[in-house]
Amino acid sequence: MSLWYRVLYGLGIRPWDRDGPVPELVAVAGDLPPARALDLGCGTGAQAVYLAAEGWDVVAVDAVPRALSAARRRASAAGVTVDFRRGDVAELEALGIGDVGLAFDRGCFHGLPDAARDGYARGVTAVTRPGALLLLMAFRGPTGPGLPRGASPEEVRGRFGPPWRLVSEAPAQGTPAAARIERARPTWYRFERE
Repeated sequence: MSLWYRVLYGLGIRPWDRDGPVPELVAVAGDLPPARALDLGCGTGAQAVYLAAEGWDVVAVDAVPRALSAARRRASAAGVTVDFRRGDVAELEALGIGDVGLAFDRGCFHGLPDAARDGYARGVTAVTRPGALLLLMAFRGPTGPGLPRGASPEEVRGRFGPPWRLVSEAPAQGTPAAARIERARPTWYRFERE
């Protein structure tokens, strides 16, 4: 999957990219005292930079070097520090991350193959502390050509079973006004770790 994203970044095609934070992250982060946050599949870093500016200790992971370079430039321009790491979100334990209080994913999980989804779920559980929140957006699918395949609500709930508890599930706010995105039904899941 990272090869596909490397090609798209190389061509300058980034329809998922945003300049600012998504409303769902702003709402959750505003309700919590800053702690360690993990941005999974951070892309060009808009969400990670927002969290850092709000006082969070942020680790942001992506597999695409070009995306990470852009993210580092964004953090530098904003005057914040983010620990950007090149790595595989399906092998988080190998990255030496721990004590995460908020894990955030705006569209990474739903593009992973099944074997990577298993590793992702195990890794997120391993690097988070009890009481941590996981905020994850996934297309419900079926999705059209050129979009990540998505994940059904049943799959998301199943992969993040105990020790995770589903707190809320809601349609994404402020998604691009594109019929193919609307058909994919982007959904935010909020889990709390017991």
